[in-house]
Amino acid sequence: MAGKFELYKDKKGEFRWRLVAPNGQTIATSEGYGSKESAKNGIESVKKNAPGAAVVEV
Repeated sequence: MAGKFELYKDKKGEFRWRLVAPNGQTIATSEGYGSKESAKNGIESVKKNAPGAAVVEV
């Protein structure tokens, strides 16, 4: 089973997403978005950009 994105509304009324691993552990969380569509765009951005992301030490 692959990980999944969970889209939800927080207590402040902002939309957020979290990326959950198959074992149920949250491995990434988003900022708050003003609209559900903006949060969905954030998910799509992660899906598009993460596979080729470099790992760098800072």
